[in-house]
Amino acid sequence: MNKVAIVTDSTAYLAPDIRDQYSIEMVPLNVVIGEDSYQEEIDLTTSQFYKLLKNTEKLPTTSQPAIGHFLETFEKLKDQGYEEIITIHLSSKISGTYQSAMSAASMVEDISVEGFDSEISCAPQGYFVLEAAKMAAEGADAKSILAHLKEIKTTLKAYFMVDSLQHLHRGGRLNAAQLVVGNLLKIKPILHFEEGSIVPFEKVRTEKKAVARICQLLEEDVTQGGAYKVTVIHANRLESAQTLAKEIQVKFENVEVDISHFGPVIGTHLGEGSLGVSWYKLSR
Repeated sequence: MNKVAIVTDSTAYLAPDIRDQYSIEMVPLNVVIGEDSYQEEIDLTTSQFYKLLKNTEKLPTTSQPAIGHFLETFEKLKDQGYEEIITIHLSSKISGTYQSAMSAASMVEDISVEGFDSEISCAPQGYFVLEAAKMAAEGADAKSILAHLKEIKTTLKAYFMVDSLQHLHRGGRLNAAQLVVGNLLKIKPILHFEEGSIVPFEKVRTEKKAVARICQLLEEDVTQGGAYKVTVIHANRLESAQTLAKEIQVKFENVEVDISHFGPVIGTHLGEGSLGVSWYKLSR
């Protein structure tokens, strides 16, 4: 049995079979649509969410997991015989999930719980989780795993664009000044995470130009050599994601490309139609 347990939250959007394969524990965030509250990835699938989003006038809201949910998870893992826990979460600048996990960690006795703030979300967060789980399965200790995760951060990039900045603004993830700038001339800004916060990267007039610019940024990295993991991430636009993923795979021989999605919690703040690309350099 692995001595290190890996915990994450639902915004890593890892498929259930992957979580089962690597014994990854997932604590869900919550989405409130109208009068109904759902646990992401448990009570509400991504496809169900986007269908509901079309039929609701009021923007859904999201909330972090209760501290008690984390405490219950950590206690269960301790009882199962794990010696250490690494809990990996979406950026603490956009959610209180990481802080909730750390509060629960301080309440658990007789087991070490180490937190890792991914400073990002979605597939890039999943990169950290999977790498950690694979190392844990090989018998690595928490210190070695955390050192590797910090190494991944040095090459990880993620850029995305949204159809409308209104969702990010109303959800408090983009300030009023950034909203005004984004709405000027109806530009489509490329966004990214900077020190854990979502900020504009460049202002682009059309989606086609935004995609081309993101692919240029990818090319600047992958042409430096080495193998890369690349993920195309979409908000209910699978066909566009498949087309882009195929173009990337054909163009670059040294990349491994897959497709992921912006699930209910992140989709609430980005809106339907968003598209992004993330990548990092493989070192194992």
